[in-house]
Amino acid sequence: MADNEILSQLPERLLPWFAQNKRSVPWRADREPYHVWLSEIMLQQTRVEAVKGYYQRFLQAFPTVRALAQAEDEQLLKLWEGLGYYSRARNLKKAAKLILEQHNGSFPKEYHAVKALPGIGEYTAGAICSICFEQKTPAVDGNVLRVFARMTDCHAAVTDDKVKTYVREALAGIYPENAGDFTQALMELGATVCVPNGAPACELCPISDLCLSKNGGWKNLPVKAPKKTRRVEKKTVFILTNEDRLALVKRPDKGLLAGLWQLPDTEGTLSEQEALDYLESLGVCPQELLKRAEKTHVFTHITWEMTGYYVSCAARQDDFTWVSEAALSEGYSVPTAYRQFL
Repeated sequence: MADNEILSQLPERLLPWFAQNKRSVPWRADREPYHVWLSEIMLQQTRVEAVKGYYQRFLQAFPTVRALAQAEDEQLLKLWEGLGYYSRARNLKKAAKLILEQHNGSFPKEYHAVKALPGIGEYTAGAICSICFEQKTPAVDGNVLRVFARMTDCHAAVTDDKVKTYVREALAGIYPENAGDFTQALMELGATVCVPNGAPACELCPISDLCLSKNGGWKNLPVKAPKKTRRVEKKTVFILTNEDRLALVKRPDKGLLAGLWQLPDTEGTLSEQEALDYLESLGVCPQELLKRAEKTHVFTHITWEMTGYYVSCAARQDDFTWVSEAALSEGYSVPTAYRQFL
């Protein structure tokens, strides 16, 4: 069966299925572009369950595009703390400012204008324009690519941009008038039935009779290009306390985790004595090494292997910012790589 023969049957199968089986999530309460945009950015690289609380807290703090454009960076990053990929939050604010400056505060409706906003690519623009404005603009993410590959028994690498373009164009040709529901139905099928880890629930799939890989062929699909080997970096991290205060230092304004707060650290893995000697040279007067912990944090292209030393200190070195537990929880955005030591 040719791809277009299979695809042409999707709307009549998926729309009724989605109406009965869609999950209840906060961002489906309406089709306000700001809400859909925020949810799609948050959902990149992040599980639905993890996003729910962040989404609601974020909208409480910044209920409108204007409020987001005027957000203080510290508050913005604090609300994003734990979601990772902090450039997403910064791009949200940049885009909000452009919406005020170039579109009089109204979210643009044209696909190319949406795609031109910082942090928005073809997928997010397609999702916003179809869900909010009923435009026939497919949103092709990992879920959709997986469904397509298994459904059509496609063994081309779905990580290839040419394959993504082919899928996007093929879907655009069969989009129904209620484009928003169809976009969400495709995503939902991949997220809840044709799942990424483990066997698909073929018995629950509304298109199982059309699927060319349902009899075990799905095990090798989708095909992906080999991932590049991550670079490993070793770090020694210091959890320094003086009375009821914890030492923090702000990261540079550019580069990885730019502008966030972190625990003091240094390159390489220091022994206990080397760590104490290093802290002595910083002027914090280490009193007691309380414990040692090993942690790992994985970024897209780098893995940090981290050794943490918990040390009580007799002096507060002025190069560090010493914060109370209450201040830490309220006003300082510490990325997960370091926060795991806390």
